[in-house]
Amino acid sequence: MGFFSNIMGGGAISAKEAHEKMGQGGDFVLLDVRTPQEYRQIRIKGAKLIPVDELGSRAEKELPDKDAAIYVYCQSGARAGNAVRLLARMGYTNAVSFGGIMSWPYETVRG
Repeated sequence: MGFFSNIMGGGAISAKEAHEKMGQGGDFVLLDVRTPQEYRQIRIKGAKLIPVDELGSRAEKELPDKDAAIYVYCQSGARAGNAVRLLARMGYTNAVSFGGIMSWPYETVRG
C-alpha cells in the first residue's frame, strides 16, 4: 500500500499537503476532473485531465496502477471528492482530493 493507506476508501488532504507530497518526487498522478474548457483556462502543471463524468469509463485504461498515489482536484472541491469516492469503489487505494484549483495558492498554467 502507499502512504494514503490509512485513508482507505479515499479521503482529503490540504493543498499544502498535496504540494509538499508532489515536491518530494516519487511516482504520483495529478488528476484534474474538470471539463476540458476549465482545464484549458487554468490548470496545475503536469495534471492529467479526465473529466469526472468520464472517469468510470477511462480510469482503468489511463490509470492502470490502482495503488499509485493519485492527487485529485477540480474547481472548488466537490467533483474531486466525488471522483475520489468513485476511484475507491473501483479499487484504487491511494486517491485523495486536495480540493479545488480556486484554493490552490501555488503555480498554475493558463491557456
